[in-house]
Amino acid sequence: MKKLFILTIILFSTSSFACSDILNSSLRVLDSDDEQNLCEYSGNVILVVNVASRCGYTPQYAGLQRLYTKFKDDGLTIIGIPSRDFFQEFSAESKVAEFCSTEYGVEFPMFATAKVTGKKAHPFYKKLIAASGKEPKWNFAKYLIGRDGQVIEHYKSSVTPESERLVSAIQAVL
Repeated sequence: MKKLFILTIILFSTSSFACSDILNSSLRVLDSDDEQNLCEYSGNVILVVNVASRCGYTPQYAGLQRLYTKFKDDGLTIIGIPSRDFFQEFSAESKVAEFCSTEYGVEFPMFATAKVTGKKAHPFYKKLIAASGKEPKWNFAKYLIGRDGQVIEHYKSSVTPESERLVSAIQAVL
């Protein structure tokens, strides 16, 4: 009886964090050859942001880092994906990594530069766009993903990381 109970707990906890089709995507880690499957974040609340180092919204990095620091222990993961789609990102990933670290102390996961719009968008972004019906119109567009791996909401660039609207939505699903 004891073994059956333990097996039931293991099966229950594993199935509640099954990887969704949206998260079942691999991305290369920023300035690295390492690939990471986003299924590693299954069960977390995830905020995906297409970032850029030379944009009017670039100061949002500070807010993203504060948000991550505040809620990471509660299960929030922020994923930064640099993009040159809007021509405001360094061409060298090493410069992006250095900029994020030295200027904003970014500790949340950052991945390789990727296309986030159009037919050549990274497959992960194609899934986000299909699930939300919204394509990024500019840098720092945000997608909130629930613990079940499904897109909850898309936020325009003008919605800051520490805005009441976004923070409330995150707290509601944490």
